[in-house]
Amino acid sequence: MTDQFLLNQVAIITGAARGIGFEIASQLAQAGARVAVLDVHEAEAKTAAQLLCDGGYEAIGLGADVRYKDQVLAAIQVVIDQWKRIDVLINNAGICPVTPFPDISEAEWDLVLGVNLKGAFLCSQAVAPFMRRQQYGRIVNIASSAGQMGGLAVGLHYSSSKAGTLGLTKSLARILAPEIQVNAVAPGTTETSLIENWDQGAVANIIKQIPLKRLGQPSDVAGAVLFMVSPQAAFITGQTLSVNGGLLML
Repeated sequence: MTDQFLLNQVAIITGAARGIGFEIASQLAQAGARVAVLDVHEAEAKTAAQLLCDGGYEAIGLGADVRYKDQVLAAIQVVIDQWKRIDVLINNAGICPVTPFPDISEAEWDLVLGVNLKGAFLCSQAVAPFMRRQQYGRIVNIASSAGQMGGLAVGLHYSSSKAGTLGLTKSLARILAPEIQVNAVAPGTTETSLIENWDQGAVANIIKQIPLKRLGQPSDVAGAVLFMVSPQAAFITGQTLSVNGGLLML
């Protein structure tokens, strides 16, 4: 899909300063969207948005911690003030600390669930009134294969948060229909900064288990997201598109 089917639409992508989020923002911009790059690191969000602007696209960078409703609402209001509408929300913000189950503190559990699950809830809740007013909206939640099959022993809180994301997706799809479609994209292990500190032997073992014999790339995930917000997905809601190279076949 290379045509500008998102022309004049407004898209918000959380956790978009780098990695999968920035690739999603780039592909949505290429499809014609005006893009709001939202990230907890405001300076990085503005830098990422400037990169898109330098490429000839329309973008703004905003700082917000998606765990906090006041910050989410403030960022959404900036988008509304600038572009008067919100058509697409991509809930991509996520963290994945590597901590064995016995060592996960209550604070770390709350942090992971707060960013990965509560953040998606708060952002969806914030944009829904605007989308309903327009009688149109697309929300895509970035889930994970870990939420579908259970994750590594060092990522219980991450896999739990992503399993919750799948439930959130289905519930929102029912609640917000027919004006708003809500779907999820569930990547497998993808080459981003989240896995930079992983043991390379463990990564090699994961690749052996993947039928396509490689890790995912941010562009693989972004391509799936692009489909979910395209006209070709007009009759799809409450579904999860797995992008894992065949590691998990449902």
